[in-house]
Amino acid sequence: MTPTLEPLLFVTAVSSLDTLRRRLLASPCLQPGRRPLVLRWNARSAAEAFNPVLEAGPAARWVVWVHQDVVLPEGWDARFLAAVATLPARTGVVGLYGVRGGPAGTTHVGQVLDRGRWLHSGLPLPCPVDSLDELLFAVPGDSPLRLDAALGFDLYATDLVLQARARGLEAQVVEAPCEHWSDTPVQGAMPASLIERVARSGDAFEAKWAHRLPVSTPCFEIRQPGDVRRFAETFPRLEEGTA
Repeated sequence: MTPTLEPLLFVTAVSSLDTLRRRLLASPCLQPGRRPLVLRWNARSAAEAFNPVLEAGPAARWVVWVHQDVVLPEGWDARFLAAVATLPARTGVVGLYGVRGGPAGTTHVGQVLDRGRWLHSGLPLPCPVDSLDELLFAVPGDSPLRLDAALGFDLYATDLVLQARARGLEAQVVEAPCEHWSDTPVQGAMPASLIERVARSGDAFEAKWAHRLPVSTPCFEIRQPGDVRRFAETFPRLEEGTA
């Protein structure tokens, strides 16, 4: 007899126990016994945390990558499952916030409370997109897609979208809002290590997808190699150990 799969399996990379406790573990729909959650401690990349769950074989209909600083409200899981049930069969990856291109330019798509700001594009959902934000996305449990370790912790969701497209699969944004409490500054000085991390990931992404440029993401407009590094280096550097 084929075992019954869980509807959802959540995976997160943990770098701060305090953030995990205050945010993701406080999520009403992730209280003990509600939905399975895999915690990966001190992973060197999102791929190192996420890929082993997929490679172990299908354990859920959807495997959900979620940041440790996300809060999923009561009923979020049911809302997400209802939304994905309406998607085309060729859907390879699903997220909550992304970017869609068009003749008039790019449009941000989705709904999320980001650091206290309500982001809402107004476009009807679900909606096909060309890029996804990393805060939360999901792939089918038997997906052939894998995250790219060379991208570390940046641009890996858009990379996944491009991988899906290369296989004839779609990326979709659905309506299942959550809260995202990132401590990455919106403006002003950033830690030097963060600037260099983003720049390295940008270099790797641009080299991998040079034949597909330009690419728009929720954070970057990448038209030619070096664009991510040039943007990251516009931020003043906050050296570690300084206030």
